[in-house]
Amino acid sequence: MDAVDSTRAFVKGVKRVVVKVGTAVVTRSDGRLALGRLGALCEQIQELISQGFEVILVTSGAVGVGRQRLRYRRLVNSSFADLQKPQVELDGKACAAVGQNGLMALYDTLFSQLDVTSAQLLVTDNDFRDPEFRKQLTETVKSLLALKVIPIFNENDAISTRRAPYEDSSGIFWDNDSLAALLALELKADLLILLSDVEGLYSGPPSDPHSKLIHTYVKEKHEKMITFGDKSRVGRGGMTAKVKAAVYAAYAGIPVVITSGYARDNIIRAVQGDRVGTLFHRDAHKWIPIGEVGAREMADAARESSRRLQAMSPQERSKLLLDVAEALEANVELIMAENEADVAAAQEAGYEKSLISRLALKPGKISSLANSIRVLANMEEPIGHVLKKTEIADGFILEKTSSPLGVLLIIFESRPDALVQIASLAIRSGNGLLLKGGKEAKRSNTILHKVITSAIPENVGEGLIGLVASREEIPDLLKLDDVIDLVIPRGSNKLVSQIKESTKIPVLGHADGICHVYIDKSASMDMAKKIVLDAKTDYPAACNAMETLLIHKDLVQNGVLDEIIVELETRGVDIQGGPRASMLLNIPEARSFHHEYNSLACTVEIVDDVQAAIDHIHHHGSAHTDSIIAEDNEVAEIFLRQVDSAAVFHNASTRFSDGARFGLGAEVGISTSRIHARGPVGVEGLLTTRWIGRGSGQVVDGDKGIVYTHKDLPFHG
Repeated sequence: MDAVDSTRAFVKGVKRVVVKVGTAVVTRSDGRLALGRLGALCEQIQELISQGFEVILVTSGAVGVGRQRLRYRRLVNSSFADLQKPQVELDGKACAAVGQNGLMALYDTLFSQLDVTSAQLLVTDNDFRDPEFRKQLTETVKSLLALKVIPIFNENDAISTRRAPYEDSSGIFWDNDSLAALLALELKADLLILLSDVEGLYSGPPSDPHSKLIHTYVKEKHEKMITFGDKSRVGRGGMTAKVKAAVYAAYAGIPVVITSGYARDNIIRAVQGDRVGTLFHRDAHKWIPIGEVGAREMADAARESSRRLQAMSPQERSKLLLDVAEALEANVELIMAENEADVAAAQEAGYEKSLISRLALKPGKISSLANSIRVLANMEEPIGHVLKKTEIADGFILEKTSSPLGVLLIIFESRPDALVQIASLAIRSGNGLLLKGGKEAKRSNTILHKVITSAIPENVGEGLIGLVASREEIPDLLKLDDVIDLVIPRGSNKLVSQIKESTKIPVLGHADGICHVYIDKSASMDMAKKIVLDAKTDYPAACNAMETLLIHKDLVQNGVLDEIIVELETRGVDIQGGPRASMLLNIPEARSFHHEYNSLACTVEIVDDVQAAIDHIHHHGSAHTDSIIAEDNEVAEIFLRQVDSAAVFHNASTRFSDGARFGLGAEVGISTSRIHARGPVGVEGLLTTRWIGRGSGQVVDGDKGIVYTHKDLPFHG
C-alpha cells in the first residue's frame, strides 16, 4: 500500500467490491467468448477473496453469446433455399436466454478450477420496485459472501418487461452499468469497478492521439468538455453509459473506477490504490492534484510566467531572489519540521542510510542556501549579455546575446536542498520551471515550494515554478517537446536512463558519478592521504565522491598503499579491489569497476603508470570528475589534457566539483553531456543565445542592393 496515490487513499478501507464486466470484455470481435480475459478476471477475483475482500460480479455478454450460438444453430438447420432469403434479426430475449446459460456455465467452470464457488442471480427492473425483494436480495448476498461464494448478477433480459430493453433507458436501471451502480448502493459496497475495452475516460475519442486519459473525473470541469466516441461495438451503452452510472454511484457515496478489462491485473491494481483508469469520487472537486491542472497547462503557465519574469528589470529580478532568501530564513522552523517528518518516515520505511543522508537538511543548511541565493542575486545580469557584435552592412548592426532556454523540467530524488538551488537558478536565468522531487521528500519539497512561490510577485505569477505532485504525470510531461525545452534528471543511473529513453526533449545530466583519484609515484604521501580521505568520506553519498582509487604500482612495494587503506578503513570505509589489488592485498574483489557506491565504500586498483590510469578511467569511468595527485607536473599535465571528463583536477579533491564551490552561486546539476553545458551547471548552463538585429530599412533583393561589411565591432558584455 505504500505506493497508493493520494487521491486513492480511500482504498485502505475497502472491503466489499462490485466488479462489472462489459460485453466488449467478455466477448471477442467475432462474438465468441474471450476465454483468456475471462480467465484473468476470475483469477483476480479469486486473489481478492483470498485476501479477505468480498467480491460481487455483474456481467454482461449473455445476449452476445446467445446471438452467436443461435446464428450457428439457424445456419445448421437451414436449407440452401432458406439461406437465400433475407435473414430476420434474432429475437433478443431468445438470445439472452440461450446466452445466459452458456455464460454461467463458463463462469462456473473457471471458478471451480480456482476452488471458488459462484452463484447466479438474475434480476429485472421491476424487481427493485418491491421493498421485500430488495430486503431479501441483501440477505441472500450477505449469506453468499459469508460462505465465500461469488454472487454473479445479470439483468434477466429474457423476461424483461421494458418495451425495448436494449434501447429504453426508463426505469430504475437500464443496462448492466446502471445495474452495477444500483447494486453497489443497495449492497453497501465500498468500491465499484467498471471494466471497459479502453483504459478509462479520455478527453476525446481514445483513438485520437491528442486525447488524454482523465485520471480523476471532476464533474464541474469535465462534464461539458468530454467528447464521447461510438457506443460499444456489442453492448448497449459504451462509455456514455458507464460515465452516467459512475457519476450516479460516486455522488451517492460509492467510489468508482472505470478501467480496462483487457489488462490482466487492473482489478487488483484498482483495489490496491494504483492510479489506473478514471476515478469518480464525490470529493474529487476538493482535490487539486497535478493531473487536474494538466501537464500542458502547467508547462504553458511556466512559459507565460517566464516571459513576464524576463520583462522585469535586472534590479527587479535581483530583488525577487533576495525576497526568496528572506522567505526561506523566515520559515526555517517550519521547513525543518517538515523535513524531520520526512526523515523519520524514511527511517521507519527502512530506506538506505545514503538516501536518508541526502534527504536530511542539516542545521544551518537553510541559512547556507539563503546565502547562496544572495550570491546569485548580486551576480552580473546574465540575460541579454552581448557576446558578439557585428556590422552586417552600413546601418545594420547584429548582436549575439544570451537568452533563457524557456521551460525546464527537473526530476530529482531525495535532496530537498536541490529544489532551492534549482528554483533560484531558474529565477536568475529567467526560465520557467517544473519540479518533480522524490516521494520520500514530499513534505520538504511541498513546504519549500510554497515558501519560494510566496515570494514571487503577482505580475509574474506562481505558475513560474510548478511542483509536479505525482510521478504518473511525468510521461505526459516528457511528451511536451513543443513546450518544455530541457529536462535535467538528478538521481540514480536508472532514473536518468529511463528519462533519456522516454523523451524527445534534450536531456542534460549524468547517469553515474564514478569519480577516480589516481596517486602517481611522484605524489606527496601526506597530501595524497588527505585528498583521498576527503574525496571519499567528506560526503560519501554525493555524486562527486571518489568511488575508485588508482595507485601507481611502485607505491605497493614501499607500503604507501597499505597506509592509505588503513586510513580509509579507520574511517569506516569498506574496501574492495580490482583483480590486481584483491590478489596482492587479500581483499574482496569488486563485482564491477563501473559501480557508484554512494556510501562509505570504494574500489582500489593498481596501475602501471599515468597512461594506464587514463585508460582505466576512460574504460570504466562516467566522465564526471577525476583527479591526479602528483608532484611531477609533466605527468599531471598529461592527465589533465587526456582525461576526457567534465572536471579534471590536479592535487585537489573531487569534492570540489560543485557549482557553489566553483563560484557559480548554485548548480542545477552536473552534466557529463558533451553538448551545451558540461560539469557543474549554473546560470550560464541554463542560457542559450539569440540574435538581435537593428537595421535602417535594409532589404535583401537578391543581394543586389546591399553591401556586406561583416565587421566585428567592440562591445561591452
